[in-house]
Amino acid sequence: MYLWIKTLHVLFVMAWVASVFYLPRILVNIAEVGDVPFINGRLQLMGKRLYKFGHIMFGLAFALGLWLWFGFGISGSWLHVKLTLVALMLAYFIVCGRMLKKGVSALPSSTLLRLMNELPILLVLIIIYLVLAKPF
Repeated sequence: MYLWIKTLHVLFVMAWVASVFYLPRILVNIAEVGDVPFINGRLQLMGKRLYKFGHIMFGLAFALGLWLWFGFGISGSWLHVKLTLVALMLAYFIVCGRMLKKGVSALPSSTLLRLMNELPILLVLIIIYLVLAKPF
């Protein structure tokens, strides 16, 4: 049972992280397109669907992660650091979702959005290291 729960947890984490990586790219495209109604509307729709999908995937990954944590006694200081970084990624995802809801007029420049897009890559790299190495 443990391996099935862990497998599903990893699957849902991968799906959520994919949405965390892709949502800022949609924001970059919205910022670059400007007020072209048809294209902007399509990108907004894509972004809203992706944001909803990401929240569902996060919820499933979180529930299975809690099951692993409490049900199988996974512990260690590394886990607290990992959970803090996951919380930062969730906050980042929510900020991107709020930018999407505000629309093209409230977006920062596409250059800043491109730079923001690199943050989750660094966080995921550190999280993967913590999970694999369990350094402390």
